[in-house]
Amino acid sequence: MIAPPLPINESNRLEALRQLLLMDTPKEERFERIAEFARFEFDISTVLISMVDDERVWFKSAIGTNLCQVNRDISFCAHAILQPNIMVVEDALKDERFFDNPLVIGEPFVRFYAGAQLTLSSGQTIGALCLMHNQPREMDETGLMIMSTLRDMVVLELTSMVEREI
Repeated sequence: MIAPPLPINESNRLEALRQLLLMDTPKEERFERIAEFARFEFDISTVLISMVDDERVWFKSAIGTNLCQVNRDISFCAHAILQPNIMVVEDALKDERFFDNPLVIGEPFVRFYAGAQLTLSSGQTIGALCLMHNQPREMDETGLMIMSTLRDMVVLELTSMVEREI
């Protein structure tokens, strides 16, 4: 397993996340609806809206799992926030970063992962919209477009949270 490196802008990224006052808040229907739609659209077992904090990845929405957070060092999402595009892992057992990851070799037995970065207008990426499944899968261009649109919907909701606080 290869632990994700820290982004070069980590302190600014964490500050942007903290300013949202989102961590450890109750589930919200607006995020749950987006995650439920993604689960239905992709016929996938698990959808997460994750926030990558300094030591953990916390799930604002978690459809198809009872997990509410994982350690950052084993999180797929901590890798996804570093990517310029949607990160797709078609088969985690064949990916050197994840083949021996506890989330792959144990519950929830992740084999497929796709993560779209949640980047705020400030340029800070605070988390990811994630699809996970216990069987290998592929993601085509249409799927990437749909996932991108759903990610944009999550970011819009996050942005509206900030605007309401002002």
